[in-house]
This record gives sequence, structure tokens and C-alpha cells, in this order.
Amino acid sequence: MDFKTFGNVGSPTLLLIPGLGVSYEIFLPLVGLLEEKFHVIAVQIDGFTLGQNTEFTSIDDQARQVSKYIQEDLGEHLDIAYGLSLGGKILSRILERNEVNISHSIMDAAPLLPLPRWLVGPLKYLQCANVWSCYHWTGFWRWVFHSHYFDVLLDECKKIYPFGGSKAVLDGYTSVYATKLESISGNDIHYWYGTKETFIAKPQVRHLTSLYPETKIEVFKGMNHGQLLIDKPEEVAQRIIRMQYE
Repeated sequence: MDFKTFGNVGSPTLLLIPGLGVSYEIFLPLVGLLEEKFHVIAVQIDGFTLGQNTEFTSIDDQARQVSKYIQEDLGEHLDIAYGLSLGGKILSRILERNEVNISHSIMDAAPLLPLPRWLVGPLKYLQCANVWSCYHWTGFWRWVFHSHYFDVLLDECKKIYPFGGSKAVLDGYTSVYATKLESISGNDIHYWYGTKETFIAKPQVRHLTSLYPETKIEVFKGMNHGQLLIDKPEEVAQRIIRMQYE
């Protein structure tokens, strides 16, 4: 695992954890909007580290490494943490470990529940095929098989795939689909999702609010998985600024 830092040390701290199959660079537009006001730390998840071959371990191990970084480099305190998809699940496990203090936590469409065992295998291989084809297919076939993807996500998959390959994708999805959030501790917890992913997001919301009834749920009209960050980084930035300064 690696940590990329931006902005001014001494400013409020903001940790960004990306989703599966993408690099920390998916956050760069957001970083550009926030680095004057925050000390920004963007995580490079194992298996998805640009320029370095690494292997994904597990959700819990990624959470352990991030917690250790916060303890050793940030004085055990973080002002805001934002996790996208897989990154949100890692963030949920950091909150479950309860070893560091985070003032505000945002889980953007985080998968918090496991899938039935019989479905884990087929789905992880389907998702792996999606990521593999992002890297290997271009032109017409890319359009046919990935017309529902955002170009930014396609480009990210293509960019990061060589450093972890199919193994990182399969191991990552296995860990995501096979683990369940059992408890959570925090000061100000937010869960975001778009209306186009309601079917999958609602069970996660019900489970999270059963563990933490004070969770603040925000639903974004017309948005799909990760689309708010990609299409409207200015809105995400303004929400983070208000969370810290207002």
C-alpha cells in the first residue's frame, strides 16, 4: 500500500480511498479543488498501485494498513475520510476496528453485506472479465461490452490492470462479497448513493442504519455508481468543504 499526499501539512486532513480496479488518480480532479484547504492523502490500494506490481490481500488487511498510517503519520486523528465503493468498504472496516478517530466519514456506495455463497464465484469472474476486457478491448468491442461504463472508469481500469492483473480483481471481489460489517463506531457517518443504483444500495443502507441509526443518507438523482465523483467533483468538493468548515 502507498499513500500520495497533496496540499498543506497542518491543514485539515482528508483521506481518499478509491474503488476496486481504479487508481488513486480517479481523485485528481477532486484533489485539485481541495488541496488549498486540506492536507489530502490518497490511498493506493494493494493490487491497484500504479507503477508497482502488488497483490491484493483482504479488506481487513487494507483497513489495518490505513489505520496504522493514521496512527503513525497523522497522530491517530483524521478530519474527513471518503471511500468510494471498495474504498467505502475499507473505510467501514476502519470504523469497525475503532483504533483511530475520524471526525467525518463518507461511504459512497460501499458494499457492506456479503452475497450468497453460490453467487460469489460467478459474479467475481464476471466482474474480472469486465475489467480484463476494459484493458484488452478497444473501439467497437469496447463500445458493445462497456457502453454502460463511464469513459473515466474504462480508462482507469486499463491503466491499473497491468500492475495487479486478474488476480487482484478476483481477490478483491472475493473479499468484498464474502465479508459483512458487524459493528461500526464514528462521530459523523454519511452514506451516499445514486438513484440508478438503488436496488443494490438500499440493503446496504438498511444494514448500516441498523448498526448506526444516526447515519446521514444522501441520494443523488440520476446518478449511477461513482458518477457523482466523476461528473460532479465540484459538488463533492463543496460538500466536503461544508462538512469541515461549517
